[in-house]
Amino acid sequence: MTSNVLSVSVISAFWLAVGLSSFLVPKSANKGLTQMIIVLTACCCYLFWVLAFMHQLNPLIGPVLHNATVRYMQEAWRTS
Repeated sequence: MTSNVLSVSVISAFWLAVGLSSFLVPKSANKGLTQMIIVLTACCCYLFWVLAFMHQLNPLIGPVLHNATVRYMQEAWRTS
């Protein structure tokens, strides 16, 4: 549980820093557009990461194994 909290905190801080870095864009004719691109990139990448992390954290379905496959795995992985 602690590693999950640490992972989410570190990645959240990273993408927050990327999003806030849009304020460091120098003045130009397209400053607003550049800022919007940086913020949207940070939001989309963070959302993609969070959704992938949450899906791996508590999967809804697992692998479906047939009985023959389970027996083969027991024989192949036997540690005697």
